[in-house]
Amino acid sequence: MARRPPRIVVQPPSPGGGRRVRVDGVILGVAYGVTDFLEFLRRAGLEDVESLDLETSPLIEWRGGGPTVW
Repeated sequence: MARRPPRIVVQPPSPGGGRRVRVDGVILGVAYGVTDFLEFLRRAGLEDVESLDLETSPLIEWRGGGPTVW
């Protein structure tokens, strides 16, 4: 049986800085930039995260701005 891709949601930036990151509904933490974000994905078991196109990947739902907004 094929494994479905994870659903990654990046919440809007908080007033104090950073964005909450969830994978399949589980909060991984607050990322303060792309480096933090990619590390969360690696820890969640995603492979080859550096090759993801963060702007257009259908795996990632950016809320309140894309990967350049922190």
